[in-house]
Amino acid sequence: MKLAQYILILVVLFISNISNATEIKINSLKELVNYASKSSNVITMAPGVYQLTDYFTLDSMAVKHDRKAFQFIVFSGSHNVFKLDGVEIVVDNKLRAALSPPLHSNEFLINGANNVFEGLSFKYKGEVNAPGGAVLEVGGKDNTLKNVVLHVSGSFPYGYGDYLGKGKNNVVKHQKHSGLLITGFNTKLLACKVFMKSFGHAFFIQGGDNTYFKDCYAEGEIRSTDEMLAETSGPAFDNDFASIYMNYDGEKKIPSGYMKSLNECGFRTYSTGKVTAVNCVAKNMRVGFALAKVSLDNCEAIDCERGYYLNKAVTKNSRGDAKYGPLLYLVGDEPSQIDLTLTPGESEMKVHALATISGTGHEVNIKSTDQNKRKKSIPIMLGYGMPSSGEIASPLPAKDANHIKITNTTTMPIVVNETASDCVINTNGIIEGNAGKNIQIIKN
Repeated sequence: MKLAQYILILVVLFISNISNATEIKINSLKELVNYASKSSNVITMAPGVYQLTDYFTLDSMAVKHDRKAFQFIVFSGSHNVFKLDGVEIVVDNKLRAALSPPLHSNEFLINGANNVFEGLSFKYKGEVNAPGGAVLEVGGKDNTLKNVVLHVSGSFPYGYGDYLGKGKNNVVKHQKHSGLLITGFNTKLLACKVFMKSFGHAFFIQGGDNTYFKDCYAEGEIRSTDEMLAETSGPAFDNDFASIYMNYDGEKKIPSGYMKSLNECGFRTYSTGKVTAVNCVAKNMRVGFALAKVSLDNCEAIDCERGYYLNKAVTKNSRGDAKYGPLLYLVGDEPSQIDLTLTPGESEMKVHALATISGTGHEVNIKSTDQNKRKKSIPIMLGYGMPSSGEIASPLPAKDANHIKITNTTTMPIVVNETASDCVINTNGIIEGNAGKNIQIIKN
C-alpha cells in the first residue's frame, strides 16, 4: 500500500471516530489543561502569547515532589483535534529550576491516542541552570503533530558542545535540555520545527516505532574552538580548557582550528523501530541525522559537525556539505543503501574525512555538484569507523569493512585501510594506501 493511501485511510478513520466530537473554543491555559485529559473534542484556542507563569507560579514549583517526573501539561485524552495555530506558550526556565529536588523529566507530555495537534509554539526564556529533560514527549499511539514549533534554551554549561560533558563523563556537571522526544507508535510529525539554543537533541526517538517525519526542520548553533580558547573566564577557562575527548595531539584538551556544534543531534534514534524522514533539514547540529532502521528521502544536512551517522539505512536524493566535518559516518553489519550528494561549500576549519565506511554489504554512492571547483581534498575512508561520539578532533579508528560497493563520482580520494576486504570501488578520485584484501578498483 502506498504511503499516501495509508495516510488517507488513517485520516478517514480518524474523522469517523470524532464525527460526534464536541467543538469547543478556549482562551486560557487553565482551559487547555482541562481539555487535555478529555476525549473526542475539537478544541480551538484563541491565538496569543500565553505565559506559563500565569498558570504555574514559582511558589507552586518550590515544593517536594515524590515523583520521578513532573509535567506542566499532560495530554492524556484521545481522539481529539487541538487547533492551536498562533498559540505560543512561553516558559520561564526559572519554573524548571524551582523544582525541588531537581527532576530530569519532560515538561509537556502527549500520551493519549489518535490525537491531532495543529500549530502550537513553545518558547523558553532565561538561561538558568535547570533540571534536564525534553520540552515535549510524544507517547501513545497514532498521534499527529503539524506545524508545532519549539524554541529551546536552558542547559548548562552552554557554548562548548559536548567538550565539557556527555552522559556520566564530564569535566563540568551539566544539565541538558532537549527538544522533542518520541516514545510512541505511529507518530507523525509534519512541518514541525525545533530551534536549539541549549545542549540537547532537537528531535529524538527512544523506543518509538514507525515514526514518520515530513518537512521537519532542526536548527542549532555553531562556534569555533578558537573562540572558545580565547575566553578569559567561564567553565572552560576555569578547567584549563579540558575536554572529555582525546584530540590528535594526544591531549584531552579543546583543540584549535575546528568548528563545533553547541547542540546534539538534529534527528536521533535510540533502540527504535522503523523511521521515515522526507524533505527534512538539519542545520548547525552535532549530527544532522543520527539514525538506524531509517529511510531518508530528499533530506539535507547544512553546516553540521557531521552530516549523517547511519546504520541499516536507505537514503535517496539526500545531500549535505563537509564544511566543518564529515558528510557521512556509515556503520553496521546489515546492508545500507546510501545515495548522497556533497553540496557546495568549504571552510578553513580542519576536516579529516569526507566519509568513513565500515561494516558489511553496503552500497554507497557519493556524488558532487561542484567537484571541479573544490580547493580542499578530503578523503573517503574505507575500513575506518567513527571516533568516540563522533568527535571531529579525535583520531579515526580502524574498523572492518567487507563486501562493500562504493561509487565515487566526486574528485575526492579514497583511502583503503588493511581492514577492508572483498570490496568494489568505482571512482573518479585517486586511491591512497590500498592495503585492503581483494579490492577491485574501477577508474572512471
